[in-house]
Amino acid sequence: MLATTTFTAGSHLIGDSLFLSALAGLLPLVVFFVLLGVFGVKTHWCAIISLGVSLLVAVLGFQMPLTYALLAGTQGAGLGFMPILYIIIAAVWLYNLTERSGRAADVRTAFNIVGKGDQRVLALLIGFSFCGLLEGLAGFGAPVAIVAAILVTVGFEPIKAAMLTIVGNAINVGYGAMAIPVTSAAKSVDLEPTVVASWMGHITPFIAAFIPLILLLIADGVRGLKQLWPAALLVGAVTAGGHYWATNYFSYELTAVISSLLGFASIALLMQIWTPTTPADVQAEQAKGLTISRATLALMPYWLVVIVFGVAKLWTFGVDLPALLKTTDIRFGWPGLHGNLVTETGEPISGTIFTLQTLASPGTLIVFTALIVSLVYGLTSSGGKFPFSFTQGLGLLFTTIYSLRIAILTIATIMALAFVMNFSGQTGTIGLWMAGVGTTFVFLSPILGWIGTAVTGSATSAGALFANLQYTAAGQIGADPNLLVGTNAVGGGLGKIVSPQNLAIASGAIGKEGAEPELLRKAGPISLGLLVVLCLLVGTTSLLFPLGS
Repeated sequence: MLATTTFTAGSHLIGDSLFLSALAGLLPLVVFFVLLGVFGVKTHWCAIISLGVSLLVAVLGFQMPLTYALLAGTQGAGLGFMPILYIIIAAVWLYNLTERSGRAADVRTAFNIVGKGDQRVLALLIGFSFCGLLEGLAGFGAPVAIVAAILVTVGFEPIKAAMLTIVGNAINVGYGAMAIPVTSAAKSVDLEPTVVASWMGHITPFIAAFIPLILLLIADGVRGLKQLWPAALLVGAVTAGGHYWATNYFSYELTAVISSLLGFASIALLMQIWTPTTPADVQAEQAKGLTISRATLALMPYWLVVIVFGVAKLWTFGVDLPALLKTTDIRFGWPGLHGNLVTETGEPISGTIFTLQTLASPGTLIVFTALIVSLVYGLTSSGGKFPFSFTQGLGLLFTTIYSLRIAILTIATIMALAFVMNFSGQTGTIGLWMAGVGTTFVFLSPILGWIGTAVTGSATSAGALFANLQYTAAGQIGADPNLLVGTNAVGGGLGKIVSPQNLAIASGAIGKEGAEPELLRKAGPISLGLLVVLCLLVGTTSLLFPLGS
């Protein structure tokens, strides 16, 4: 049971049976889902218990030395902290600066002015574009809670506000919190996140283009669709274009941020030259008194982070800033694991090499943005209306960390679980077994991400659990693993529509605790319908662009 020799994942099948090994490999996931979905156990306890089960399966079933199994868990937890939790904490802190400074009210006022008092336009501005922006910056349930409350504030019936939010948020979940689901899933199977995101950018535009039409149907039925279809088509097309451009030519971490800002701007420009017919029952109260200065400051966290990321990712004039920042990365073999976990040919696996990003980390760039925002908010109170100090801004960081303490434990534990399952061969045998369906698996692969996020409430967690499975299955059937790993994140976004945790957040935000069953009945068919579309898109893409093409 102790480490005395090298270990090859999947080299010890239980009873020499792939089927029995796959069943054993599934056991930690079954325990996790049953505890959470059937018995309602808190997610962090589900993760801790399932981690214990995976360690037992790894040692007793797959004959992995206990030392290696424990070390695999520490590497997973390490990746959970850096960069995943680092980015999440920084992003939530950045948003909290707007809330705690009191400038969030000016953000809402700006929306009303842009939307010309039409609630349906606000459904697109807030429920789709602004929600996508918050998802890109913070994720982690914050966009749903914030946006649902804002939509109620501007006049939407609570259930409708929640529906608009959870559906409008879905397509950007895979790029949430600076694309954490993409980064963590790709790195867990030693793929390049930029390539995984590029494949996602070939899929998500087709869904993003039509989400605004669905939102109009939710907001005002067929009447809303007839009266505002030009706005929906425009914002959908622009957002879809933003998804493709950001993932392939700019910065995949900023996909949701860039595409949402572009979508928001497209509606704002359209409303300057077009005034839709607005029936009295969907008119929002026109807000007044907002100055350009206050609006600029209120929206500062969102436009400034785009500038910071743009400079850090693209600046090459005089000095190649992206390359310079990347030189500060620290790469090292995980102690005790690197060189001891090997392939079938005896070569050390590359997955045990850990890259610690410092200045190039998205988390560092967000922290830099938040420091600037804290300083500006401290120096500019807009005539005393928004008193704030730089010290308060720094203090808010520690408040943010404390508020995320359970989430920090959960994500770190789930990442530990994922690495134990991956390095011991548990997920690999599951993938080999599932790949037995052949090329059909490509069409079914999004369902894994959908199920994982529907149960856990996190596309990041779903990626940690299933990325290696997708990777292994892709290798068996000759599909591109980058496509399937990316698909897992996209499917996860659609699964979040019906996630119990997501529904609970939305219900709390609209002040209707216990509304989850009603939301599930209304949102379930939309989620399933979009999942079918995604499965067809992924299957078709794989057929048109086979591995190596």
